[in-house]
Amino acid sequence: MSPENFFHPVLKIYENTIFIYCLVIFAVQILLMILARLEIRRNVFVNKFWDIKEIEKSAVIPGISVIAPAYNESSTIIDNVRSLLTLYYPKFELIIVNDGSTDDTLQKLIDAYSLIEVDYSYEPAVLSQPIRGFYKSTNKAYKHLLVIDKVNGKCKADAINAGLNAAVFPYFLNTDVDCILHRNTLLYLIRPFLTEQKRVLAVGAAIRMVNSSHVDGGLITGLKPPRNIWARFQEMEYIRAFVMAKVGWSRLNAVPNISGALGLFDKEVVLNVGGYDPGSLGEDMDITIRMVKYACRHKFDYIIKQLPQTLCWTEGPETLRVLKRQRVRWARGLWQLFWRNLHLLFNPRYRATGLIMYPYTFFFELFAPILESIGIIYYIVQISSGTLPWTNATILLIFIYCFSVFISTISVLYDQLVFHQEKYKKLSEVIGIALMVFIEPLLYHPFVLYCSLTGYLSQCTKLKPVWGNMQRKGFKSDSEPPVTDPESSYDFQA
Repeated sequence: MSPENFFHPVLKIYENTIFIYCLVIFAVQILLMILARLEIRRNVFVNKFWDIKEIEKSAVIPGISVIAPAYNESSTIIDNVRSLLTLYYPKFELIIVNDGSTDDTLQKLIDAYSLIEVDYSYEPAVLSQPIRGFYKSTNKAYKHLLVIDKVNGKCKADAINAGLNAAVFPYFLNTDVDCILHRNTLLYLIRPFLTEQKRVLAVGAAIRMVNSSHVDGGLITGLKPPRNIWARFQEMEYIRAFVMAKVGWSRLNAVPNISGALGLFDKEVVLNVGGYDPGSLGEDMDITIRMVKYACRHKFDYIIKQLPQTLCWTEGPETLRVLKRQRVRWARGLWQLFWRNLHLLFNPRYRATGLIMYPYTFFFELFAPILESIGIIYYIVQISSGTLPWTNATILLIFIYCFSVFISTISVLYDQLVFHQEKYKKLSEVIGIALMVFIEPLLYHPFVLYCSLTGYLSQCTKLKPVWGNMQRKGFKSDSEPPVTDPESSYDFQA
């Protein structure tokens, strides 16, 4: 058999496989779009009859421990903590975990909030690096604030575990100290825990970029779309991920993960699964899956919810170097996580997560960068050999491009249907974000593809991961210029 006769049927099989593969992706994306619309409509309807004032007056409202790790956050730590202290909720504590910062983060907290070292009842239920001290304020205005100083654990998971060991309330909010939260965040997130018939394991909400917005005293005084093109791409990406994809999965009770930037969790379940895994590169998805496995093995009904409201704003990377570092780690975390949990694949024991979400994410997100790269090589070889059917190839590429634009545009539309009072005020700003969908597939997507492949290769070759030196410019206030801190904070997985 000649090489031409051998490769021709192989190429046909490949082309047909890719065609079916694309059809499945398109079908699932349309399904998620429909489910997200239904969930958003339900959410908007429920909010009309949800009286926040009734919650705050309730005598039996559960307490919440807000846990926020900090690593080298000197430039913004004071405003960040001030912002978290303004959360509107009748019963909460704020636990700041200074994860072995090498700058003056701890000293700034001591000076700003009149902190003194105290004896504290601390019985570790989950493992973390040793604690060096506990600090409370002598000012009664900050009586809800607890600062933990610990040895650096080289990852956010270790810092969260330390906060969990000190938390006194049955629910905890996992967030980043550099995030800005909506004042009513805790009131919105606690609602499913109070109203759902099944046990709620965790609740998340949409996250947006705070880049280019005006922030004063830890509060957003002027919400603006990011001017930096890379941050604006992330804004578009987050809208699509949080407002459409995750909300759609929430309708199926198969949310892939609750973001490390904002998530309210049932503390008892998290402690029962051993807390966060410091060895995981995708600790937010890892803890979500382990909670689902725990619920399924103990055979009780559970819910994991994703709210479409934007309740959290974070600063996204504005340089390709820092963005690449973040996305490579995300890719490594995804690769590590799925190979660790292959037993979930098509396993009915794990309900919608095992039968729907996990298989789709495994085949159509984890392997998508690999198959896309093979497709690019395939096109290059065909062009070089002069065998590329240009008409069919052009139609296929145009269809994929248009479908991508369509899904992203619908996501922006959905975003305007919920919580619109907290979004951009001008139509031109919304249009500016919407226009990114036309250049995202051409400029941003190839970069993300490159980062994914780099992450997979790094994980397979067991290269040492780089953790958490997330470059922050600091928040822009009306009176102060931004401050650049080249080595601060953790990043999180969207």
